[in-house]
Amino acid sequence: MVDGLLKGLGVSEAAFTNGGYPVHTPIDGSQVASVTLEDKAAVAGKIDLAHQAFLSWRDVPAPRRGELVRVFGEVLRKNKEQLGELVSVETGKIFQEGLGEVQEMIDICDFAVGLSRQLYGLTIASERPGHHMRETWQPLGIVGVISAFNFPAAVWAWNTSLALVCGNAVLWKPSEKTPLTALACQALFEQALKIFGQAPEGLSQLIIGDREAGEVLVDDPRIPLISATGSTRMGKEVGPRVAARFGRCILELGGNNAMILAPSADLDLAVRGILFSAVGTAGQRCTTLRRLIVHRSIKDEVVARVKAAYAKVRIGDPRKDNLIGPLIDKQAFQSMQGALSQARDEGGQVFGGERKLQDQYPNAYYVSPAIVEMPGQSAVVRHETFAPILYVLAYDDFEEALRLNNEVPQGLSSCIFTLDVREAERFQSASGSDCGIANVNIGTSGAEIGGAFGGEKETGGGRESGSDSWKAYMRRQTNTINYSRELPLAQGIVFD
Repeated sequence: MVDGLLKGLGVSEAAFTNGGYPVHTPIDGSQVASVTLEDKAAVAGKIDLAHQAFLSWRDVPAPRRGELVRVFGEVLRKNKEQLGELVSVETGKIFQEGLGEVQEMIDICDFAVGLSRQLYGLTIASERPGHHMRETWQPLGIVGVISAFNFPAAVWAWNTSLALVCGNAVLWKPSEKTPLTALACQALFEQALKIFGQAPEGLSQLIIGDREAGEVLVDDPRIPLISATGSTRMGKEVGPRVAARFGRCILELGGNNAMILAPSADLDLAVRGILFSAVGTAGQRCTTLRRLIVHRSIKDEVVARVKAAYAKVRIGDPRKDNLIGPLIDKQAFQSMQGALSQARDEGGQVFGGERKLQDQYPNAYYVSPAIVEMPGQSAVVRHETFAPILYVLAYDDFEEALRLNNEVPQGLSSCIFTLDVREAERFQSASGSDCGIANVNIGTSGAEIGGAFGGEKETGGGRESGSDSWKAYMRRQTNTINYSRELPLAQGIVFD
């Protein structure tokens, strides 16, 4: 199923056939490859090499560093179809979403190329005569990237494109569930290196490993920045360990994203927004819509329309003309069923959520998306379940809707559908949504690379991708230059 794709993308056959760790596709549950997991010693060796690469790369002019990323973007363009299909096979997301993920990689390369000529500092007025001050940004070191299965390529590209133009080396540990996409990405990057020429060995390396390999990255003081994407549980382990050695973290963790659906909303638009946000990637996005907070006066109509839309959704092989592929594995299915059982115990009315296509795919886990009408924001609603479950809550006044939106531990994405400008502006004000992303008349998922991506509270507080997120990959330095023949002290201090 993947041999031809991997070879076409430049991955050597030995890299995916001779290992002892099996790789399965969620499409039918079959084993499609085997890889070798790297041990602690191998990871340590790659850290040594990355450190030496950084010492060289930091002195390369930033526009030249950007040229490498530009070349990589061109390589991705030529291999978009094959890499998109591999993403689909390994994660179970539909082919269109696989293509979208690769396009996101291309877009962030374009963004980073422009950024390579815009790593601007500041000129600061000095209080001392004959002096001037400036603020500059310097390369940081090695950036360790730990990514999750659901976006096996884009998250790495977000981090790596920015890290490279900022003058850093990169070490990437992907999810053990999606090592093949990582192998392909590394092979394509190595193609770009050959075209670029004169890049230090070990500038961007791949680590195929388990938790133990990740712990080596997290604990090594030569890696000043760890960018980790995954569950809140994972973040609670990574954050303190990196902080204990005074390192930095970019944490992109759980999301429990809500839509407020107001009485004035364009319901045709809203139902379309609900559909993709709630069931895209089989509910396995950090920005998936998980809570629908709908005004009581339109709740019954909205629920009926969403149920009708769900009934028409095509479920099946993600490489074919379907809209929902499988869950990643059995554990994800069991987690979903446990959440639905808990929701029933807490007073919820469940529609959908059943296993599908079991006769055709006995070792795969296709499900119908679930709608759960809840009497209140109970424990199960406040918990993120990584599956296509949409909890429906009714509200009577706008203050109650805002409270429900914010009254969960996570704070990644949020949205409101309304034609009332006062509600829209309030939602995006200081007293509105407390999430890192707050949208109006658009769903919770589908962020563009131009804006900083991330959230608050248990989402981790990190920011990746666009805007000024590049600053997280550099160290800030304040410089004061005395061009006079005197040595006045700041604050008017006299020390004679």
